[in-house]
Amino acid sequence: MATTLAIRKVRALATSPGRGGPQKRLIVVRVDTTEPGLHGLGCATFTQRHAAVCTVVDQFLAPLLEGRDPLRTEDLWQLVHVNAYWRSGPVMNNALSGVDMALWDIKGKVAGMPVYQLLGGKCREGAAIYRHADGRSPEEVADRVRAFMAEGLRHVRAQMGGYGGRLSPPLPPAGSQPGAYYDPEAYARATVRLFDHLRETLGDEVALLHDVHERLPPIRAVALARELERYGLFFLEDLLPPEQISWFRTLRSQCCTPLAMGELFVNSNEWQPLVEGRLIDFVRCHISAIGGITPARKLATLCEAFGIRTAWHGPGDVSPVGHAANVHLDVSSPNFGIQEWAGFSEIEQEMFPGCPQVRDGYVVPNDRPGLGIDMNEELAARYPCPDGVLDWTQARLPDGSCGYP
Repeated sequence: MATTLAIRKVRALATSPGRGGPQKRLIVVRVDTTEPGLHGLGCATFTQRHAAVCTVVDQFLAPLLEGRDPLRTEDLWQLVHVNAYWRSGPVMNNALSGVDMALWDIKGKVAGMPVYQLLGGKCREGAAIYRHADGRSPEEVADRVRAFMAEGLRHVRAQMGGYGGRLSPPLPPAGSQPGAYYDPEAYARATVRLFDHLRETLGDEVALLHDVHERLPPIRAVALARELERYGLFFLEDLLPPEQISWFRTLRSQCCTPLAMGELFVNSNEWQPLVEGRLIDFVRCHISAIGGITPARKLATLCEAFGIRTAWHGPGDVSPVGHAANVHLDVSSPNFGIQEWAGFSEIEQEMFPGCPQVRDGYVVPNDRPGLGIDMNEELAARYPCPDGVLDWTQARLPDGSCGYP
């Protein structure tokens, strides 16, 4: 089969399963081969610019790849990466990821093995997950944490009022532009109060996490990391934006709060200094934004050499195919740390048969060949991606100026 197998067709499939609005526009790439019935699926989801990714896949990658050997995953990754000449970026990388994951899926099916076997086999039977507990008060958040603990989870991310704590939006100057307003200083103070309450009421039996989501100026972010040190967080996530990674050296010298970083990274020049300098504890890239399984496995190996664990980005606007890819990496990486988990709706599980399942706080892959997941295209077509722009990324500061979302 390997000597005659060729890529027959490449296409992007867009769907928005069951939640409406522009918040969850999923992109899956399907690669069909000349072997009847043999195809692969990959995640190319970039919710904020979904149509751009589809255009790259359908108009540029399809004619580039058709007729080539799908088992040459490394060579094809390199080819797609450089073919546009200008490299990287979330649109190009997500299109590349969709193809790359689909080729790994095909390779596993040809071998008759799950992808995790091709990555070295299992290091663990399941990957520990964390879920997100939010609320309008410390008491509400504590109740949500308890609910997850009752489900068997040992790790919970705690937020109050969403990213930036948008419970009491500031009053901007008259005539200011509309947007998702937040007050960085009020958010920082409220976050300390939140974790003071959580530790006082829940004790130390649950591992707590928090996502700053780049909402603070660098010096205030350093101060918050120091203030939260006494609460023993499992990690503090995305404390700074990628543009300010040089602050991590200052931060490391100030406190020992474990740090997770990387969901906005699209290029190795962003994570390399943090890994080599041992300035973070967890790398949490969005694997479709960095180009798929091929670069993610290399990044995991690099991090292993420097004592850094993986915590791949896993929000609700990753397709179930992308979540499956995360899990195959998780169970096969010796330096796995934790997996973010959003869960699947009933319609998603129907649309994507073979979704990974959670048992007692661990997500486990199935043992089917490849990524172990398929897509009901007829059902997906009933949920087209809507038009519209995102509101939450139109972040603004108290004076009306734009802020990081």
